[in-house]
Amino acid sequence: MKQIFIIIIALFTLGSCNKKEEIVPKKVVKLIAKKSEFGFVLANFNIVNDTVKRGDTFGTIIQNQNIGDRKIYEIVAKVRDSFDVRSIRINRPFTLLRSKDKKHKLQVFIYQPDNLSYYVVDFRDTAVAVYKKTKPITIKRRTIGGVLKESLSETLGNAKIEGALASKITKIYAYSIDFMKLKKGDRFAITFTERFINDTVYDGVEELEASFFEYKGKIIYAFPFAQNSNKIDYYDEQGKTLKNFFLKSPIKFSRISSRFSTNRFHPVQHRWKAHKGTDYAAPRGTPITVTAGGVVEQSGFTAGNGNFVKVKHNGTYSTQYLHMSKILVRRGQRVNQGQVIGLVGSTGLATGPHVCYRFWKNGKQVDALRLKLPTGEPMSGSNKSRFLEQITPLKFQLDSVANL
Repeated sequence: MKQIFIIIIALFTLGSCNKKEEIVPKKVVKLIAKKSEFGFVLANFNIVNDTVKRGDTFGTIIQNQNIGDRKIYEIVAKVRDSFDVRSIRINRPFTLLRSKDKKHKLQVFIYQPDNLSYYVVDFRDTAVAVYKKTKPITIKRRTIGGVLKESLSETLGNAKIEGALASKITKIYAYSIDFMKLKKGDRFAITFTERFINDTVYDGVEELEASFFEYKGKIIYAFPFAQNSNKIDYYDEQGKTLKNFFLKSPIKFSRISSRFSTNRFHPVQHRWKAHKGTDYAAPRGTPITVTAGGVVEQSGFTAGNGNFVKVKHNGTYSTQYLHMSKILVRRGQRVNQGQVIGLVGSTGLATGPHVCYRFWKNGKQVDALRLKLPTGEPMSGSNKSRFLEQITPLKFQLDSVANL
């Protein structure tokens, strides 16, 4: 009986041990990827990241490293055909990959002349290897939209978009929108692409693909499209060009300080008289651009107008720009739309820096803000179906975002 009891205890113990072995979890080994950059596994090196200081040269940088018996002038002679060492500029980054032992012998020198490319000087072989590479670029599309809560520049800045996009948009809509008159609460939507270096480092806006802005209660779309050449123009959703014959104003980001009037109290002469122009206030020295191409008809100075320029655009239209601090064109010179013709000042009868913009139609001075100005070339019929097919998904995306 005693022997039977011992056998039962032994069997119970053996079963318990087997059960414990079954529930012991297997050990999981995680493989950690080694970080690489510039085509090298960084874990294999002792790394020094630095920037070029004033007075640094390729020679002075590497001579402070353990490069064995190599002579600096011999190294420079070997690399100069592939890497102009004189092109090294201050504040540009460089990386030294050194051996991980106590000697920290220089293995590789990497210099980045810009954000996209880099030079590699490899010392690991007897013959020094030199080559240039470009970092991979990824293009990503983004659409933003909603209602304006501040200026366009501030809105894009808050969305972490480079300021160059605001300038591009202003230029595209220069013929149809005065961005100083956009109001808080106006709707907008923008689809654009951005560049990323190594898929992570932001490198700016690549291209504007589509946009719309609500302006004075009207939605104005802009889609880039090339009709019969490689030249891209911008059109609305119906294929009508956004490019008018005249720009909306001669100054970017200014404010209207006085409008066209048949009876205005003159701030200098202190009497009531007609004001046959539109005053745009801006800091002294602000560039003044001609609103349409033409020929400089007059350029000079009068007591009332100060320094001024008058441009004849065709047999119907002429414009004039007054109170300049400096004139940058001469009489008889042909000028292109958007060309800077002078700088804002307060010469002549003016109380502060501004440009008085005057407009003639058929020899009569008129209010440029009330005039319906001629538009540019319309889209040809053969391209319209292709254009409409191209913009359909882009317009759908803009409308979807703006209505969220």
